[in-house]
Amino acid sequence: MSLEFGLDTFGDITRDSGGNRSGAQVIRDTLAEGMLADQVGLDYFGLGEHHRPDFAISSPEPILAAILARTERIKAGTSVTVLSSDDPIRLFQRFATLDAIAPGRAEITIGRGSFTESFPLFGYKLDDYETLFEEKSQLLHLLTTQDKVTYQGNHLPDLRGVTVYPRPEQPLRVWRGVGGSPQSVVEAAAMNMPLVMAIIGGSPSRFAPLVDLYHRAHAQIGTPVQPIGVHSPGHVAHTDTEAKEEFFPAYAEMHDLIGRTRGWPRLTREAFESEIAHGSLYVGSPETVVRKIANTVKTLGLARFTLKYSAGPQAPENLLKTIELYGTRVAPMVRELLA
Repeated sequence: MSLEFGLDTFGDITRDSGGNRSGAQVIRDTLAEGMLADQVGLDYFGLGEHHRPDFAISSPEPILAAILARTERIKAGTSVTVLSSDDPIRLFQRFATLDAIAPGRAEITIGRGSFTESFPLFGYKLDDYETLFEEKSQLLHLLTTQDKVTYQGNHLPDLRGVTVYPRPEQPLRVWRGVGGSPQSVVEAAAMNMPLVMAIIGGSPSRFAPLVDLYHRAHAQIGTPVQPIGVHSPGHVAHTDTEAKEEFFPAYAEMHDLIGRTRGWPRLTREAFESEIAHGSLYVGSPETVVRKIANTVKTLGLARFTLKYSAGPQAPENLLKTIELYGTRVAPMVRELLA
């Protein structure tokens, strides 16, 4: 299986010499970044959904449509769709439409999401966090694997032999995004979904038992193992020092902003350096990032590695530099090293 290289962004609000950029400008910048990702030969461009002031992207599909319409090769999709507070039928319709624009290149990644702002925003109860996702993921699975769907649940209208239009020309590819839950890994195998693991801290090797569980679950069910991917944050510059100095201030600001609501300690420079050396921050020169990605790919048996290249109020020009170096130097060097 060939190794794919992707990029992820949540549309983090960036900062230039005039201060924070507007959400509208960040969305326009994201479109340009997606097109650059295609130009430098990358395989995937993912947009995450959030409903907060520090992220500009709450509705990925219009941006994905613009990217897919202006490119010819790169795949694009969500990372992730917070399915618990979405409508699986409307999600299917939106991506069937994207698939018509760019056949075979529109992908969905579903997950519970690490933020909960969408629940009160769209009238859902946090008490239903688990059951909403369970029911909606089951319905989406039926929609993507059957022409006529019959379904009955507690949170969704009953369906009896319903066909949802438009029909995609080929089955939509739906990944399951997980953050470390064994139950989610087993559910992904049961629905025959590719698996993408969000590894945002600690050694990637600690996810090896989940990979083994995914393989064992497929073996027990009797289905071939689907592709496995990893999503992790990082930044590429010409030297290790340059990359660290560019990335740390905004990354620490984002970390501490989120951490205040989650009880995290402030991010120290020592902890930052340790995460680069031993954990899941892919920050450094192309050569440094190549070695780190290659080790993760070999350890976990990956088919796709996706770099979350935006993190906090970074300088816009640094995001473009990361994309260019990642596509033109990192990806080819990893492939050569692993070959």
